[in-house]
Amino acid sequence: MSNPTSFCPVPKEQQPINEYQELQSSWFFGWVKLAPGKYITKLLWVGIWSLIATAPLAAASFPIAKYPIQFGICAIGGSSIFVALATVRLYLGWIYVKNRLYGESIFYEESGWYDGQNWLKTPEILTRDRLLVSYEIQPILKRIQTTFLTLLATMVSVIGYWVIIY
Repeated sequence: MSNPTSFCPVPKEQQPINEYQELQSSWFFGWVKLAPGKYITKLLWVGIWSLIATAPLAAASFPIAKYPIQFGICAIGGSSIFVALATVRLYLGWIYVKNRLYGESIFYEESGWYDGQNWLKTPEILTRDRLLVSYEIQPILKRIQTTFLTLLATMVSVIGYWVIIY
């Protein structure tokens, strides 16, 4: 049996299956494929490093000795914005590959931005790509969405608490 991608005119680096493999092996985008504890740890590290950046800003607005609760809310709130941005970036990368895999055709560039082409996938490649989306990428997207919704709920709770104390 021949390799179904052997007659594909799309350059190797622009084939969705190769984009998927590159994404899952990358340092940042591979986080989502880690065990839940390790994934959360990675996001917590983003939060800790961004807390280091946001704490001085929060301290400038709310001195720690005078307003400890407000300082904490501002510092953690600012830090969670960075975690949310990282989560959005994860989502955008994975949704791009999902759309490329799920589509019936592949847009690719032969030699530059000015000469793009569309290639209609063969039924074998389309089936393989859609199975990959169903069994590999959909759970990843679900995890990222859950992460983002958890962050959003936390932010809303913190804002609600802020409103109550003022």
